[in-house]
This record gives sequence, C-alpha cells and structure tokens, in this order.
Amino acid sequence: MAQDTNLLRHLLEQDGAGIVQRWIESQLASAGFRGDRISRAELAEQSRRFLSLVREASAAGTTDIQSPVWANTRQMLEELSTSRAHQGFSPSDTASFVFSLKDTLFDAIKQQGGRDPEAVTTGLTDVGGLLDRLGLYTTEAFQRSREQVIVRQQQELMELSTPVVTLWEGVLALPVIGTLDSARTQVVMESLLQKIVETGAAIAIIDITGVPTVDTLTAQHLLKTVAAARLMGADCIISGIRPQIAQTIVHLGVDLGTVITKATLADAFAIALRRLGLSVTKAQTQVKRRRATDEDEQPVEREDA
Repeated sequence: MAQDTNLLRHLLEQDGAGIVQRWIESQLASAGFRGDRISRAELAEQSRRFLSLVREASAAGTTDIQSPVWANTRQMLEELSTSRAHQGFSPSDTASFVFSLKDTLFDAIKQQGGRDPEAVTTGLTDVGGLLDRLGLYTTEAFQRSREQVIVRQQQELMELSTPVVTLWEGVLALPVIGTLDSARTQVVMESLLQKIVETGAAIAIIDITGVPTVDTLTAQHLLKTVAAARLMGADCIISGIRPQIAQTIVHLGVDLGTVITKATLADAFAIALRRLGLSVTKAQTQVKRRRATDEDEQPVEREDA
C-alpha cells in the first residue's frame, strides 16, 4: 500500500507550494466558504499546515492513518474540528476542508500521469481513498467535540437550574424544576451539601413545585438527598406536594419516613422558623400609630356660642 503515498509524496515534493496555493484559492472561491466564521489568513495557515503534515506522514509509506506516523496529522484535525465546532460550523463544512483537496490533487495526478490511464486511475483511487479516511476522521472528531460541548452545556444548565438560596439565617431553600434523574440528583446533592457546609444551615427546604411528575425513582432520589443532608447535620422539609403528587406517592407505596412535607414553600418556611425559635408577626405598633395619626388630623367641629 506504499504506492499511493509514494505518488502523493512525489507530487507534494515536486509542486507542494503550487498545490497548496491552488487548494487555498479553490476553498476561498467555493460557495461553502464561511468568511463570517473564519478569516482568509486562518484558512490559509490551516491548509499549509495540513498539507505539510500529510507530506511528512506519507514519507513513511503507509496509508494507515491510525499508525503513529499519522499522529501529528490526526492531532491537527482534532484541533481543527474542535475549533470549528465552537465557531458554529456544521459537520459537512468541517469535513469539506479535507475533501476539497481532492480536486486539486486529482488535477495534479492527471497531469503527472500523462497518457498512462492506468497510472492515473490507480493514483486517483489511492489518493482519493486516503483523503476519504482523513475526511471521515475529521467528521468523527467534530462529532466528539460537539458531544463534549453538549455535555458541558447540560452540566451548566443543571447547575443553573438547581440554585440553593438562603431564606434566613440557618434556613436554605432548593427549588427543583423539571425532571429529577440520577445525573441531576448528583448535582442537586452536591450543591445542597456544599451550601450547608458554607452556611452551617440547620434546615433545608426542597421545593418540588416545579417537578411535573413524581415516580418511584424520583422519590428515591429525594430521599437520598434528604439522607445526605442529615449526615451533614441539616434537617430537610419537602414542599410543593400537590394533590396529584400525594396520590401518586401513596399509590406507589413510597415511604417518606419522618420527612416533613408541606403543600407550599411558605408553609415549609414557617415550620423552619418555628424550629429555630423564630416567628413572623405583623407590626401592630405601626398600625396603631398610623390610626392615631389619622384621628389627630381629622377636623374638630366647634359649637356656635
């Protein structure tokens, strides 16, 4: 399988500068060129670097792009795919960087082969196959990069959707919105435990008003979070228990044990304050003072002498 690399190496050594220049010009002239996402100078630099790495790898005489001699080329394609994934390119736009080299190399092969159709056919097949493998590798690298971006965004969204807020000194609230699966439970638990350590809170309210449905798995996740908080020295109150959720929990036979549950966050907050020996009362003094002021300002009727 060294024939194709010998031909490719010969072409690049003989007219490397001309090939890379024609390739760059063809990319800039193509309808798929995204000048809004990548500059001409950056595209030219990537093209020169890629062709230089291909020339170095082809000197080893193997077309196995997974072999060590192609490691630098693979790394360059990984970096290019990651960069273009962040820049908003599509997989086809990214793969076309490699595939667009075909036309330029095919023209060079035809000129090199001259009147030997067999040599031309062999060269086109071998070099085309090599570029196909490199192009597919680029697509795979792009997909891996996009998946990493998606996973990171999901983690960031989970962290943003599970804020732990301080309602009062010693009282935390964790509003849960959306489905509570295993991955999100881990984020919820870590956020809550970290906040308990930072504040030394004695009570944590987990509000599930925003959870659309509660099944056995969701209930188990809640109990795990409650158990973890207790190990950190904080008691938990679950609020947002709607009639439908209460019926579901009873129907499923889920035992919440000694966990206190309330219908609203306000009810849970009131219990938390009582446990801390606190209470909320109306400012009656201000009301009485306002009434007295109003009476003083009323006009006094005078009797005629």
